[in-house]
Amino acid sequence: MFNWTSVQRNVAVACFACWMLDAFDFFVLVFVLSDIAQWFKTDIASVSISIMLTLAVRPIGALIFGRLAEKYGRRPILMANVLLFSLFELLSAWSPTLAIFIALRLLYGIAMGGIWGVASSLAMETIPDRSRGLMSGIFQAGYPAGYLLAAIIFGLFFSLVGWRGMFLIGALPVLMLPFIYYKVPESPV
Repeated sequence: MFNWTSVQRNVAVACFACWMLDAFDFFVLVFVLSDIAQWFKTDIASVSISIMLTLAVRPIGALIFGRLAEKYGRRPILMANVLLFSLFELLSAWSPTLAIFIALRLLYGIAMGGIWGVASSLAMETIPDRSRGLMSGIFQAGYPAGYLLAAIIFGLFFSLVGWRGMFLIGALPVLMLPFIYYKVPESPV
């Protein structure tokens, strides 16, 4: 890709995929709001509070994970981010009450908030200087790509797996961890 080394391509792919799958996990909730409301015998407005809280705490996650990435490195914190947002996505599927579901989505929002800064820093510090503008554009496309992926997965699988199954599918980004561990080095910066 663009005359990059295989390591640079691996970093770009991993960081893009992390951002895209983070968005995928967020938008799964948007597609199943009414089903969750019906399950917990409440209205959509009550469930949609979880969306507001998820977005409201993202800056907290950005601050926490950004500081951790400065201290411990981009790669291990990116891996922790992926593990945490996948875990909270998985736990959301098993929420016994709406209050627990909302609390888990709040924690998911903190983990979600860390992805952008850590992944974009790792990508921009690894790829050649001349490609940073292009990579920035590609990286930004990860969020709408995550939305598109969520729409496709919802269309294909929701009738088979229901709202809880959608959150189980949303936990699959954890499968990226071996790729990041073995193929993505720490930032050279």
